[in-house]
Amino acid sequence: MIHKPIQIKNLSLSFINKICFDDFNAKIFYGSRIAIIGRNGTGKTTLLKILHGTATPTNGTVECADDVILGFVPQVFLDSDTLSGGQRLNAAVTEALSLDPNILLLDEPTNHLDTRNRKSLMRMLKAYPGTLIVVSHDTEVLRHCIDTIWHIDDGEIQIFEGAYDDYMRERSNRRSYIEHEIALLQRQKKDLHHTLMQEQKRAAKSKIKGEKNIRQKKWPTVVSAAKAGRSQETSGQKKSAIANKKQDLAEQLSNLRLPEIIIPKFSLSNASAGDQTILSIIDGSIAYKENKPLIKKISLSMRSKDKIAIQGDNASGKSTLIKAVLNDASITKSGNWYMPKNNDIGYLDQHYCTLSMEKTVLETIAELVPSWSHIEVRRHLNDFLFRKNEEVNSIVAQLSGGEKARLTLAQIAAKPQKLLILDEITNNLDLETLGHVIEVLKGYPGAIIVISHDANFLTEIGIYDYYQITDGMLYKI
Repeated sequence: MIHKPIQIKNLSLSFINKICFDDFNAKIFYGSRIAIIGRNGTGKTTLLKILHGTATPTNGTVECADDVILGFVPQVFLDSDTLSGGQRLNAAVTEALSLDPNILLLDEPTNHLDTRNRKSLMRMLKAYPGTLIVVSHDTEVLRHCIDTIWHIDDGEIQIFEGAYDDYMRERSNRRSYIEHEIALLQRQKKDLHHTLMQEQKRAAKSKIKGEKNIRQKKWPTVVSAAKAGRSQETSGQKKSAIANKKQDLAEQLSNLRLPEIIIPKFSLSNASAGDQTILSIIDGSIAYKENKPLIKKISLSMRSKDKIAIQGDNASGKSTLIKAVLNDASITKSGNWYMPKNNDIGYLDQHYCTLSMEKTVLETIAELVPSWSHIEVRRHLNDFLFRKNEEVNSIVAQLSGGEKARLTLAQIAAKPQKLLILDEITNNLDLETLGHVIEVLKGYPGAIIVISHDANFLTEIGIYDYYQITDGMLYKI
């Protein structure tokens, strides 16, 4: 059956002091597979809700044919009830598919999913026959389930027809081309300056020669001086042309708005030296107090540079094992446990629990490393893209999710611990912030334990050793 396209006309979304996008026009043809990407806070979720009809744009319309049936799967949020992320998502997908929709809208569907549920979701997305529109930062979804990118950035929506990797490659190639052209202009400017200096030297010599001829009552030579004057005029015109072209290229580079790259410098005084055993569990078991063991016969050993991932179905005991390593008083342990002291363990989760919301960005690092001077703190924050005075003096509670993630990374680099524990930190991160996280973790000098089901993320940060919790047992896979 042929379905008429959805017509988006002059769509705008804005809030007080913020324009998310303006005057967006597009057609969504049946069978399209669209990913909406962009930084956190750019309006991705609201755009999805506008398409669903549960949010109202500032201006513009979305026109659907009468035969359109929409299925909507919102973000999964976990709270204190007993349902896992996979259970919540499965319930939402089942409810949406019960409508037999020909257009399926999903908002960050892979958040909180274990490996089994991720694979199930990916199979469903690949097999879905209708129109698919997904808000996602998950590169596996973007690479394997999508053929069109809508990128919300700088107040507009850019449409790219093609694969996600092709889109990123095109943007990167464009950046490389512009940077190459700017470098050529800088060389031209330098060569032009050198040529002008040579002409001025020749003119000076000609002037000296002319004055000597006058003293000797000979006819003065003025040709070289006149030539130098003309060269200086031409040089000025060329300099102006180079400056104008350079300004145009700089604006094009700025309009690309490619993410800045964080290159962290780690303070190595706190990370463990040498190759030592920092964690050893022999015949261990863990349980919540007065409950039966959740995981038994645990055998795990880590040295100072090891990086491992712990995986398992939701509610299998991954976070409980981490709490045991952190000496959480609510966990009962048995067996032989050798662990770092708590102040030698760093911890990072999706809620940024290491940050004090009432402190400023500057205070967060200055109090963590009191031996650093103000200049050293500013230099460190500069590496993590906190550069302006208003940025470093911002209160943590006022930061965006991406800014909080960068500040947490700055903490980690300022005071690396012997063991860093990461608990599902990629949830809710936009692609730019995820890139920052990856760059920092790739170079982390200590040991790392990661709870994550994002295979691409784990590969990017150099995880090669995997442990799986199944039926109350921890297995190396």
